[in-house]
Amino acid sequence: MKSLFTYLLLLSVGFSYAQKNFHGKAVYKSKTSFDMNQWGNRQMSEQQKKRIMERMKNMLEKTYILHFDRVSSLYEEEEKLETPGGRGGFRFGGFSSGIQYKNTQDKKFVEEREFFGKKFLIEDPSEMPKWEMSGEQKQIGNYLCYKATMVKKTDEFDWQNMRRRDRNKKKDNKEKKSDSIKVRKVTDDIEMPKEILVTAWYTPQIPVSNGPGQYWGLPGLILEINSGKTTILCTEVTLNPKEKKEINPLTKGDEVTRKEYNAIVKKKMEEMREMWRGRRRGRS
Repeated sequence: MKSLFTYLLLLSVGFSYAQKNFHGKAVYKSKTSFDMNQWGNRQMSEQQKKRIMERMKNMLEKTYILHFDRVSSLYEEEEKLETPGGRGGFRFGGFSSGIQYKNTQDKKFVEEREFFGKKFLIEDPSEMPKWEMSGEQKQIGNYLCYKATMVKKTDEFDWQNMRRRDRNKKKDNKEKKSDSIKVRKVTDDIEMPKEILVTAWYTPQIPVSNGPGQYWGLPGLILEINSGKTTILCTEVTLNPKEKKEINPLTKGDEVTRKEYNAIVKKKMEEMREMWRGRRRGRS
């Protein structure tokens, strides 16, 4: 009886230790759709459109790595070497995501970004996402996944969901008021929806309440996200890899809220716009 008790005790300690040291790595492919015709480019030749889309590829298609343990994670874009002699592509340094740290136990979400040579630590309030569970299921790789949805507010610099405004559409006051509730005006030519539907597919076979980027709060690792024009799909999962990534809170940068960071970006963009206008006036 004593030996059985000792065996069960050792088994319990071993299981707790394994849980404590559990870690994993997931690779995600992100793809954002972009319709050039929507932006008034119908008069371009197909060859011109193809060249522009090639240059935009590094912005529209990305690979991310999620390192996670039971409660925390680091999510960052995979580094890519530029093709020798390549001309590069479009880059949006102020809008592109940096390294993201998430702790689901402490409900803490921090993102590290660099803007015009200065580093920032953006901390968002991380309330439990209000997912609506579904019995719908599908297979992703070796994992059985379940569907969940939620309605998410967009950020004012969420370029992935921006679209061209229909300025020719006539509206009465009632229609304008209704439109302002649903849509956020970015510029005279650009707008975006204030809310979008997000669909997630998670697997209880990997029992961590985590996922790519800001997504979490489900009883299993999220393997796929469909958010507006963007799809994020997990292509590879490795549990307890030999090379363990240390997951520590981010510390480098000025601490700001998302609202404060957006105000900084907005101010800089206005300064650059005025500078550009000044140069154009000087030339004329």
